[in-house]
Amino acid sequence: MDRMTTQALLEAVDDRFDAEVEFLAALVREPSDNPPGDCAGHADLAARALEALGFEVERHVVPADAVVQAGMISVTNLVVRHRFGDGPTIALNAHGDVVPPGEGWSSDPYGAEIRDGYMIGRGAAVSKSDFATYAFALRALIETAAPLRGTVELHLTYDEESGGLLGPGWLLANGIVKPDFAICAGFSYAITTAHNGCVHLEVSVRGKSAHAARPDTGHDALEAATAVLQALYAHRAELATIRSATTGIEHPTLVVGLIEGGINTNVVPDLVTLRLDRRVTPEEDAAAARTRVEEVVRHAVAGLPGISVEFREVLIASPMRQLPGAEQLVAALQAAARVTIQTEITAEGVPLYTDARLYCEAGVPTVIYGAGPRTLLEANGHRADERVAIEDLRRATKTVALALSGLLKPRWEHSQKPAEGPERVACCRSTPG
Repeated sequence: MDRMTTQALLEAVDDRFDAEVEFLAALVREPSDNPPGDCAGHADLAARALEALGFEVERHVVPADAVVQAGMISVTNLVVRHRFGDGPTIALNAHGDVVPPGEGWSSDPYGAEIRDGYMIGRGAAVSKSDFATYAFALRALIETAAPLRGTVELHLTYDEESGGLLGPGWLLANGIVKPDFAICAGFSYAITTAHNGCVHLEVSVRGKSAHAARPDTGHDALEAATAVLQALYAHRAELATIRSATTGIEHPTLVVGLIEGGINTNVVPDLVTLRLDRRVTPEEDAAAARTRVEEVVRHAVAGLPGISVEFREVLIASPMRQLPGAEQLVAALQAAARVTIQTEITAEGVPLYTDARLYCEAGVPTVIYGAGPRTLLEANGHRADERVAIEDLRRATKTVALALSGLLKPRWEHSQKPAEGPERVACCRSTPG
């Protein structure tokens, strides 16, 4: 990338940066909590803000029956496309749905207050910030009129907190988008090339109710559930001994996050349900992980009279694994960061899961990179006082703009594009989900 192009892009981001901060603030001020998942209003606000920047915005409304089945109320995905010339299509994906704010905030979670150099608000970091990062990076590329070859698309979706199947999954499955590469919302100081998957499983422990004065005439589901819990926690200790080969990911994990059951204080419980989260490392098979959890539960209740167990799959999210071609994205972002952050940013894995995996499942080389601090904990992601540093927003926007410029410069040869058709999909679809 020549020096004049670099300087022009950096200046273009700076020239519009006040507008970028206000753009983000407007998105944070509009609630888009999921649950309950009524996100069409936020999508409309975001679309109008993008149109004010000069973009043509496609509004893709997900059918109501699919939305209800996913436990949401409304989903509208937004797609922006800008073609610079013949060449690869690079998607930039961020999600606008957010977890509910919860308690403990020091300011209005929808206030977008700027304090000590940070914008504070739900979604400020995860991941409304990257609506701004990606939109204003693309705006800078357009305004500098650099000779580029290829297309940049914004995929702004609204169900990441529910698994992503109505967002990137729906856009890809319906052929609305067909990118060659994807960069998904992330953090400023690292490039994520792999992440955990997860198995969300509901376990129902069934017994027989009875009067508390005669517990011997019933079968106590809660007593059986305690045996299940003990077995699951013992299994969790086993998982901690399995080491992942992916930098940034330590080992598989298991958490029982919800417990519900019982009829009344004076009644032997006949049903107890547990909801668990089993994180799956990139080296593991999600289906095998579920099978093993079920074996642990069944063994725990074996021999207990009158007790049975049932399983319901809530969600299976496959791990994100690095595909051939992703190294080009990594190299471009690292080269850009040497200019904008003036440091060498690493490529690594993270233990959480995101809807970036859905691009991988479609055979699209994908990395995660965007605005935010060094770690999710520093951003208070999914916690009170979620925040993004204003200067991190600026740096990430510049980094993405420079990386795209490097990836789409005229020397690109079509032979470098990832394979299309069945071979391309097979490179990731061969792994279980």
